[in-house]
Amino acid sequence: MDLIELNKIAIKAAISAGKVIHKYMNDDVTVEQKNGGSSYASKVVTEADRECEKAILSHLLPTCEALDIALLTEETEDDGSRFIKEYFWCIDPMDGTLPFINKRPGFSVSIALVAKDGTPFIGIVLDPSTDTLYHAIRGHGVFKNGRHLEISNTNDHLSYLTDKPLNDSPRSAEIESLLIKYTEKLDLKGVKEIAGAGAVMNAINVIENGPALMLKFPKKEPGGGSIWDFAATACIYHELDLTATNYEGGKLDLNRKDGTYMNHEGVFLSNF
Repeated sequence: MDLIELNKIAIKAAISAGKVIHKYMNDDVTVEQKNGGSSYASKVVTEADRECEKAILSHLLPTCEALDIALLTEETEDDGSRFIKEYFWCIDPMDGTLPFINKRPGFSVSIALVAKDGTPFIGIVLDPSTDTLYHAIRGHGVFKNGRHLEISNTNDHLSYLTDKPLNDSPRSAEIESLLIKYTEKLDLKGVKEIAGAGAVMNAINVIENGPALMLKFPKKEPGGGSIWDFAATACIYHELDLTATNYEGGKLDLNRKDGTYMNHEGVFLSNF
């Protein structure tokens, strides 16, 4: 399988979805409800989400047919083919629908190619707010707008990336205690919270605002993000030799058998 060629096709797919998002960015869009996790953010969908998926699939479906690649995408029912075929495309046509409908940055296009064992081989993230494209191929490094991405942790504080502000988060005292622990361990002056983006852009912003971290505790309720929220960035983190694990430090389960939600294991991302 030619990963470099598949990466080029997936980049075209992401850019195509980005053009759809630009078309809707300044418009009021109709917000609908769908079946989702325990949070409001996981239950909202717009016409832009569906049109983005259509644009992406116009590029990727031919590769599915030619190379027998399975498909997992947020706006289409999971057909289970990802458990049978050797690879599957894992797509979030627009992560961060909530910031998108609220007209603020934090939304993105995310595309990954994942092996049946859950190993990500391609990871692509497009930030339409800034037209910034990140991409990684396993064994080939990470690129930002076509140039090798290098990490520069220059802040004197710890950046905490989160979808919800700390004071609105469950188990906020535990999170605060962990942040203090890492601040002391890294000899930093304090914590700066950066809140409100979707999971994909939060992961990217961890890379770009170091020292930084984001985390999600394991929980019983469905949610905690889905496979498509973390597959592309997991590939990017792997190529940068950064931490992208479940909360206990194990490998992220990116081909979970009994669903797509990550609540069973939580997530921990850091760039230190």
